Amino acid sequence: MAQCVQSVQEFIQDSFVPMVAVLCSEDAERVTRKNNLSFPELLRPFCRLTSEGHLRDPNNQVVVVKGLRISVTGINTKPPQTPELQRLLSQAVSVCQPPEGSPSNVITAGDYDLNISDRTVKASVPWYSDWKETITQLSSSKYYTATTPWFETYRENFFQSMPASEHEFLSHYLACMLVVSSCEAVPTEQFLKLSQEQHRIQHSGEYTFPKWFIPNTLKYYVLLHDISEGDEQRADSVYEDMKQRYGPQGCYLLKINSRSDATGADEQMPDPWSQYLHKTSIHNPELYEESAVNNVVENNVGAVEDGLDLAAKDISKSHPLQLDQPTDTCYPGNNRSQSANSVDMTRPQKQSSVTPVTPRGTCLTLNDHDRIRQFLQEFTFRGLLPHIEKNIRQLNDQLVSRKGLSRSLFSATKKLFGGGKVPEKSIADLKNTAGLLYPSEAPELQIRKMADLCFLVQHYELAYNCYHTAKKDFLSDQAMLYAAGSLEMAAVSAFLQSGAPRPFPAHYMETAIQTYRDVCKNMLLAERCCLLSAEISKSQAKYSEAATLLIKMTSEDCDLRSALLLEQAAHCFINMRTPMVRKFAFHMILAGHRFSKAGQKRHALRCYCQALQVYKGKCWTLAEDHINFTIGRQSFTLRQPENAVAAFRHILINDSKQSAVQQAAFLREYLYVYKSMSQLSGEASLPQLPLPCLHSSQTRVFFGHERRLAEGEKQAATHVTLDQEYDRDLSQLWRELEEQVVPAANRGTVPVAFQPSQCCLNSQTDNLRYPLAVVEEPIIVELVFRNPLKVPLVLSALSLLWKFTLKDFSGPQVGTIGETITNEKEAASSKENAALNDIMDTQVIPEFTVSPEETKVARLRLLPRKTGELHVLGVVYNLDTTDVGSSEDSPPSELMCVRGQQNLEIQGPRLNMTKEEKTSVSYGPDRRLDPIITPPMPLLEVFFINFPTGLLCGEIRKAWVEFVNVSAVPLTGLRVASTHPEFFTFGSATSDLTPVTPTAAEHCSAYKTLDTPPSVAAVALVSPAAFGVTGGDRPAVTEIPLSRGVLGPGEALQIPLWLRGPDREGVHEINFLFYYESTEKTAKLSHRVLRHTAFICASRSLSVRATASRSNTLQDGEREQRGTEEKNSSMLVFVDVENINTSEAGVREFHIVQVSSSSRQWKLHKCINPAGDKDSKLASRERGKLCFRAIRCRTEEGAVEKYTFADLNLGNDQIVSSTTPCADFFFRRSLPPEPRRGGVSTGGANQMRRHSLTPQNTNEDCMTSIIKKCSEVELDIIVLWKAYVVEDNKQLILEGQLHVALQTIGKEVCSLSQKEETQEMVLLKFKPDVLPPISKPSLEQLSHLIKTCLHYPESYDHPFPQKSLCMVPVTLTLSNCSLAQVDVIIDLRHKTTSPESLEVHGSFTWLGQTQYKLQLQAQEVYRLSLKACFFQAGVYNLGTPRVFAKMAQTSAMCETSQQSAMPALIIINSV
Repeated sequence: MAQCVQSVQEFIQDSFVPMVAVLCSEDAERVTRKNNLSFPELLRPFCRLTSEGHLRDPNNQVVVVKGLRISVTGINTKPPQTPELQRLLSQAVSVCQPPEGSPSNVITAGDYDLNISDRTVKASVPWYSDWKETITQLSSSKYYTATTPWFETYRENFFQSMPASEHEFLSHYLACMLVVSSCEAVPTEQFLKLSQEQHRIQHSGEYTFPKWFIPNTLKYYVLLHDISEGDEQRADSVYEDMKQRYGPQGCYLLKINSRSDATGADEQMPDPWSQYLHKTSIHNPELYEESAVNNVVENNVGAVEDGLDLAAKDISKSHPLQLDQPTDTCYPGNNRSQSANSVDMTRPQKQSSVTPVTPRGTCLTLNDHDRIRQFLQEFTFRGLLPHIEKNIRQLNDQLVSRKGLSRSLFSATKKLFGGGKVPEKSIADLKNTAGLLYPSEAPELQIRKMADLCFLVQHYELAYNCYHTAKKDFLSDQAMLYAAGSLEMAAVSAFLQSGAPRPFPAHYMETAIQTYRDVCKNMLLAERCCLLSAEISKSQAKYSEAATLLIKMTSEDCDLRSALLLEQAAHCFINMRTPMVRKFAFHMILAGHRFSKAGQKRHALRCYCQALQVYKGKCWTLAEDHINFTIGRQSFTLRQPENAVAAFRHILINDSKQSAVQQAAFLREYLYVYKSMSQLSGEASLPQLPLPCLHSSQTRVFFGHERRLAEGEKQAATHVTLDQEYDRDLSQLWRELEEQVVPAANRGTVPVAFQPSQCCLNSQTDNLRYPLAVVEEPIIVELVFRNPLKVPLVLSALSLLWKFTLKDFSGPQVGTIGETITNEKEAASSKENAALNDIMDTQVIPEFTVSPEETKVARLRLLPRKTGELHVLGVVYNLDTTDVGSSEDSPPSELMCVRGQQNLEIQGPRLNMTKEEKTSVSYGPDRRLDPIITPPMPLLEVFFINFPTGLLCGEIRKAWVEFVNVSAVPLTGLRVASTHPEFFTFGSATSDLTPVTPTAAEHCSAYKTLDTPPSVAAVALVSPAAFGVTGGDRPAVTEIPLSRGVLGPGEALQIPLWLRGPDREGVHEINFLFYYESTEKTAKLSHRVLRHTAFICASRSLSVRATASRSNTLQDGEREQRGTEEKNSSMLVFVDVENINTSEAGVREFHIVQVSSSSRQWKLHKCINPAGDKDSKLASRERGKLCFRAIRCRTEEGAVEKYTFADLNLGNDQIVSSTTPCADFFFRRSLPPEPRRGGVSTGGANQMRRHSLTPQNTNEDCMTSIIKKCSEVELDIIVLWKAYVVEDNKQLILEGQLHVALQTIGKEVCSLSQKEETQEMVLLKFKPDVLPPISKPSLEQLSHLIKTCLHYPESYDHPFPQKSLCMVPVTLTLSNCSLAQVDVIIDLRHKTTSPESLEVHGSFTWLGQTQYKLQLQAQEVYRLSLKACFFQAGVYNLGTPRVFAKMAQTSAMCETSQQSAMPALIIINSV
């Protein structure tokens, strides 16, 4: 139950106070009206006594009366009517509304954030145990629940408007003040008249109302003196006469109006009457009408904005459950003293028609206030309390005498309670005796009177005893109304007794409520008893019992009472030890419903808003929709369209589980309210629309024209489109390509202002910088809309909102800022403006339909006409809806259409670089919607002609590429970079592109061919620079030549493009980046790029394997012709070709037409295959092997870096491999992984190792490299082939080339790269890696230091019969293959010991020195003469000498056996 500002004791004491009537003469009324107050209103703020009063009970015990308040009212003889009382109570509740501007203090705990009041009680669902401690702490606080001033006002007015009844005397008049002005001619006569009038009203029997407590009513005579007008001496004399006539305790001289209206008008005096204004007005219809109208304007109830939070207009500054502040004096009941000093308003009296704003008490000073306060104190202490004390004694004496009791009532009641309790009958056993009436002299009523008197003067113990005695008597007589009243007051008296001598008899209250409601059918008394019992239970923390009582009192006969009680029950649930938040919310909904039925729209709205706090965000979507729908309707009824729009908006933006028909109804309601609000506001700016949902973060912005599609054989460059999905890895790849080409165009450096080109911006791109757009080029903004409803949404007149600041980037004053222009006004009115179109052409989509629960994109275009800074603010559109379930023939007038906007607000990325950013939550800017419009720039379009989609591996195909400048600005610096530079070439500048031979022309060969029969290789010397190769690396960026270096506006350029199929089969993605610049170097946009992605499907063709072997022979003719520096200059090259094509491309057979070589050191000399096997034809899965002899190239001065191309054609056509495109693709080939491209980590480790080497180690490392070079060879083999393909019954000839790079003698290489084996998972080692050891030459490398060759006659005739020993001269030739000195050991003692060898070859011996030690210089050839001795004829193998070699300067290295030559067989004949 909501907490009152007063304590429970104060509330009960103020609900039952002594009643004092007032009768004024006309002159006295005129004196008080100077202050715009009647006499009872004049006394009202001073009716609570500030000092204690005393009286004695019948046992002569002193009773202390503290904080007594009296109720002074005028006499009204008309009995109150129940409908009128209900109307007045409804008006009182309606006038009292939650105050505005209260500070909000929301505390979060568990699942709920509930701001209950200024003390803010936390509440949650029962299973959150962390609330228990909080609730325990708050339970000790005096004010820990929400204050509800409207309920206090209702309760106060309810108690004060209770009609006086016959069964109780608490609301009967105890005294009557007779007030006469001192200006009267004969004041005593006026007193007499007033006294007679009072006597007539009480005793004549003409009036049944008001009720009087006892026949001998206290009359108190008050002489009212106007100081500003009257004669003070006369007033004093009259007062002295009154004291003689009525006694000093029965009269009083009250002096007021110490100043006139004119005097001290500027002085501000306190106005203690203002807080009682509303209490006065609810009983005066004229006053109420005006105050109610003011409250309609001043007191608004907030709704929820965005569906969840409170609106900012009405109660935005206070939480819906924070309803009151104790210091607020604008509402009745908010101040304790105010509530304490309130007086009875049950009996309306004649009052002047004053307005609430009229000042009161203008003729009174602070001294007058003190006189009034003193007057009431004198009246109470010297008049009223003695009168009550006397009547208590009289009633006690009468009761003792009438009952025949020998002892006082105390002893009698003690005896009654001392014995056993008298059994009480239940309500069901009693008959209905509610209509039973006792005579006024009945002893039972005298006991009740005495009890009521004791209760009014706070003698609760005696009052309880009397109530208990009366209850027994009434139950005995079955006077249930009287008994229920005694039970009720006995329970209250027991609660109010100090020291709590006995527990609160809650069952008394339950019996009284049941009797009032079920037996007596008196709901007013039952409600009063319920309110008292609930307050007492709440003070004892029995919230469950209080809630049960309040809920039981709800009924269908009074909606206002039910609503207030349900609301208080809800507050009881929230204040339990384990708060029941959902019960609180449910009963607040019920209370809101009953408030609505009672006409209390504002209170209904407030209840729904409070309940929404619990239901929001808990997936109770249907309940939440119902609450928001009700809030929307109530807010609209209360002329709060903004709050209504906010409530309806929440229903629409969340994923609703309502049916399509219900959602359509919600949407119509929303649009109707929205339209009404826009008509009332009349603002030029459009408000925000909630539908459809706009996903701002998914907005994409595209800069540039849409590309032309392919025409015929032409294929347009793909570039960037909005239809492409963003790929972060691919975007990084494009950025790296651009970072490659920019330095190439800027002399090897990257400009400081370099900004990677981004044609399409989205949430994943880098949007920290302002994007650059070009004037007269469209900007397309793609918006993502989602329709959360099950009904379609129709958007019309859809366009973008923008703000544009003119800025000149080209004039002498670069960056001059002009005016800022926006299209908000034009967009709001849907009108076109020619002036705006000259600055920015805005596209308008006439109609855009979003289907139910669909996510759909809309692309809106802006075309800037001027340079400057653009800011896209949002989107504006008309939202239309059609009636779901209605017929298609429904008239258009039923359609609802409103115009609104949605802002595009994009949050940037989370900043996480510095320490401050990591410890705080801060976001960077997102500028994708804020482009800078730059001056005109060139715009390039690229078309590919005859561009293939499928190629054989290594196939050469010629295509054409067309460059078109579609802008009005010339372009220059055209370049292209690619991820696969080996895939294409534009040719070299020196290439002869015209076919030379008829065969080449007929077949449209891509190669330059010559008609030459097979012979020795044709040799050509080529510089890599002619093909764009510098520094040994393949060209990454290719410059495209333009005529005069410029491509003018509208001009086109067509150049050939050669393509080579990738070496690996499969689908390959090949990216081209075309770079170009403007001729104006001062342009803000330095360059532009155009992207193209091609997909090539590569099929298998040939597999080429090659091996190089040393030639151990040296012909005599050659030996004579060459010098010593050219020894060891021949090599054998074996080329193994296999057709691995599986005929899926229709390939019939391959022809090996030519084998070429390219190297700076070697060249192919001639083919040594059999003469009849020249033109090699390979069908599927066939293999062929070719053997070639290679010789060293003659090195000329200045030609060290040039490559020697040698062509060995196997047919009659020679392909010139040193020209385009063969040489281009050779220089663009993919380099082998080793040794040219070493690993980074290994090189780094070697470098670290190298820094720590000693001089000796350095020398050894140098020797190692020399040894390695002995077996290294740099020779690239180019195999050129033709393939015959049958396609569409036509035979086509395809041609291509394959590359293999020979690097080491004896090591086989293949044109197909071997697949890397998957590495096995290894354990992570958290320790530094051991540096790799210095690589030493292998045994194989060391065995190639010396090349050996034996020279001897193939047969030798010797007469063995004449001479038994045959000696044959043999020459052993040793060639040093290294570039350093080599120590050589020749051992002739080696003999073949294997039996098989002895069976085939005979045994012989070497004569002379059998072991030699020599030292050969670099590249030296040494000849050693030997003699072999044979004993008999036969076939002998002379290849038995063993040769060991080592580097001369490496002492630690052992000699290594050199590779032996082939078997050297000699035939010894006997003659």
